[in-house]
Amino acid sequence: MKIRIVQSILADNTRLAARTRELLGARRVLAVNMMSSPGAGKTTVLERTLPYLKERHGLSAGVIEGDVEGSEDGLRIERLGVPVVQLNTRGACHLDASMVAAALEDLPAEGLDLIVIENVGNLVCPAGFDLGEDLRVVVLSIPEGDDKPSKYPAIFKKADALLINKIDLAHHVRFQRERVHAVSRRLAPAVRIMELAAATGEGVAAFGDYLAQAAHAKKERR
Repeated sequence: MKIRIVQSILADNTRLAARTRELLGARRVLAVNMMSSPGAGKTTVLERTLPYLKERHGLSAGVIEGDVEGSEDGLRIERLGVPVVQLNTRGACHLDASMVAAALEDLPAEGLDLIVIENVGNLVCPAGFDLGEDLRVVVLSIPEGDDKPSKYPAIFKKADALLINKIDLAHHVRFQRERVHAVSRRLAPAVRIMELAAATGEGVAAFGDYLAQAAHAKKERR
C-alpha cells in the first residue's frame, strides 16, 4: 500500500502571504485587500478615496489591480497619478499571494503609506486566499440585493470592513439595510459597516478616515 503525504493547496500561498506581510510590516505599509462581486464599484470607491487620503491625510497609496482580462480599471487609477500594477489572471477568479508578491516588485513599497489590492470581482474564490493584507474590505452594492451575506458567508465572515455602496439607488430597489447589518455582524461581530455612494462622494470621507487611522496605527507599531 502506498501512502501519500498531501499538503494543503494553500500551504505555499500561506507561506508567501506571510513573507509579504513581514516585508510590508517592516516598511510599515498598510495592505488592504478589497473584494466584491463584479460591478459593485470598487474602482469608483478608490477613485474617490485615494485623492481624499492624499489631500486630507497626506497619505500616499499604490494599487494592485486584479482583473480576469483588460486594463480599464488600472488606467482609471493611473489617471489619478497613483502608482498601479495591473494583474490579469487570464481566467482565474481571484488573486493569490504569488501574484501579489510579483506585483510588489513593480510597485516598490518605499514612499507609500498603504497599498490597496483590488481583487478580482467574485464573492467566492477570493475569500480563501490570504494575500498578506492587514485589512479585508468587502464592497456590497445596493442593486445586488440584501441576501448576499447569507448566500456567501465566507467572504463576509473574514471582513474587517463592509462598504454598502450605491446608497443613492436605494429608493429604486428593495434592499433591507437592517438585514445586511444583522447578518454581517453575526458573521463578523467586529466588522465596521459604512454606507456610501461612491459616484457622488457621499460617505467616502468616513471610509478614507478609517483607512488613514489604520495606516497611522501601523506606522506607530514597533
